[in-house]
Amino acid sequence: MGYIVDISKWQDPSKIDYDTFCKQLDMAIIRVQYGSLKIDPCYTQHIAEMQKHKVPYGVYAFVRGISIADMAQEARDFYCRAKDYNPAFYALDVEEQSMEDMRSGINAYIAELRKYTGNKKIGIYVAHNRYEIFNLDLSKADFVWLPHYGVNNGQISSTPAYYCDLHQYTSVGRISGYEDNLDLDRLMNGRTIEFFTGTKAAPKPITPPPAPKQQPKPAESTTPDIYIAQAGDTLSGIAARFNISGGYKTLAEINNIANPDIIKVGQHIRLKAAYNPPADINIYYTVKPGDTLSGIAAKYHVNGGYKELARINQIPDPNKIYTGQKIKIDNIPVHDTSAPAFYTVRAGDVLSRIAARYKTTVNNLMKLNSDIKDPNKIYIGQKIKIK
Repeated sequence: MGYIVDISKWQDPSKIDYDTFCKQLDMAIIRVQYGSLKIDPCYTQHIAEMQKHKVPYGVYAFVRGISIADMAQEARDFYCRAKDYNPAFYALDVEEQSMEDMRSGINAYIAELRKYTGNKKIGIYVAHNRYEIFNLDLSKADFVWLPHYGVNNGQISSTPAYYCDLHQYTSVGRISGYEDNLDLDRLMNGRTIEFFTGTKAAPKPITPPPAPKQQPKPAESTTPDIYIAQAGDTLSGIAARFNISGGYKTLAEINNIANPDIIKVGQHIRLKAAYNPPADINIYYTVKPGDTLSGIAAKYHVNGGYKELARINQIPDPNKIYTGQKIKIDNIPVHDTSAPAFYTVRAGDVLSRIAARYKTTVNNLMKLNSDIKDPNKIYIGQKIKIK
């Protein structure tokens, strides 16, 4: 048996000896986009090499839709960018709560994608620690793909707590031909490569077992916001220590680390993505047992703290909130919106949201920044003149 890998820009094509690498693969899953506006710059080359070496492959997209309409648009963009390469299947990478009702959003994404993909399978990859939180309707998908690493040493050392067809068992795997970390996956519950590629008749569908009735509730996260790098630390090691979904790649994204192999002693590593409220939808937080208004304010960095949350939500007694209550987060000054002379682009930024944050327009930013020819193309570390 060979390996199943999922790859993206984090696996630099210039560092891969594809002749050696591909001989060991049973299947590859290649990232096409990170939301609609961020195209993976390496996907076409990865696909070309899989085609050249006759490795079966599918494609995946990191989901960031902020509304039902936006989810449908992301699905169309995903399909249009992948269709000419004739992937065997499509998968949605669901790790980020980009809208309040992720279940409806993902249903909309899949429904739109199915309009164009014919009889090709569509799967869902969902972060293990958000499986219950997102409460996705997995019956809408043809397969379920779950990450669960255990000790995360490159070997299989765990089994997901939920049914899945594909198990991503490590983010630090190694294969000859590429001397760096890889996400490695294994087939589960009797699935075969042909089930995903459709090159043979699919086996009879397996009915997922019911969820354990006494499944323990996930513990409240104790992950700190910041970790200070120590001598000998690596980004993948930090990700494994704090069970970061997406591993070192997630940490590199949210910390704007261009080379994940290089971190410095004393460097502050953010372990949680900064809250970046979209400009065009309402954002609410659903109160959980044990929550306090001051704790919610701290979590989302609300200027004015619990008093501002109480004011905007018309809560007469800030000490009395209840489980299930919806707390409005947007339209609250969670950032200092006084415009600086320049803004440095971070992972996930788009020009329209930068404009909204500083109360200007995309056209005005493009006039001030003559090097921006396409508002959909900005890059991490770019300096944007604001005024």
